[in-house]
Amino acid sequence: MTIRRIALFIVITSFAFAAVLPLSAQSEDTQAAAAREYFTDVPLVTQNGDSVRLYSDLLHNKVVVINTFFGTCTGSCPKMSGILAGLQERLGDHLGKDVLLLSFSVDPETDTPEKLKLYAEQFHARPGWLFLTGKKENVDLALSKLGPKIAHREDHSTLFLIGNDRTGLWKKAFAPSCTPASLKEIVDSVLNDKE
Repeated sequence: MTIRRIALFIVITSFAFAAVLPLSAQSEDTQAAAAREYFTDVPLVTQNGDSVRLYSDLLHNKVVVINTFFGTCTGSCPKMSGILAGLQERLGDHLGKDVLLLSFSVDPETDTPEKLKLYAEQFHARPGWLFLTGKKENVDLALSKLGPKIAHREDHSTLFLIGNDRTGLWKKAFAPSCTPASLKEIVDSVLNDKE
């Protein structure tokens, strides 16, 4: 009788333990599905001509630093890109591995992948810093998920959006008051967030 009870206990415990494991995985899957539904997997194109999906390829389980710009801008855009260029140096090996820099063009009809590649070269962008364009309606949808819609390219945001999809922590930094060092501190706080 004791052996039967022990065997029954082992069987019940095994099923209970197996039932618990998928729930945590299911919870993560549910969170990812909700985030994918919100952000969408709208297709975009990088400066290298690669097609990427907004959530699955660029945001899912990643820490990102996002900004908006247009290639012919002579005001805030080059300054923001300069800050990101300094940040990429401070990130070192973390760039592309732990952190992605995502620069979204607000003028996708002008900013072709070829033009974005030249723009990226001006700032010595390394792998892990993507300049994004695509069909106007796709870029507009992506940008609407990341911030307010804009009517004119000159009205784009001068904020950096720093996010950690794993933990759900998102912060904003006002670009005109940022330096590469101060932005790195914010990125580190988001990167090191545990919940």
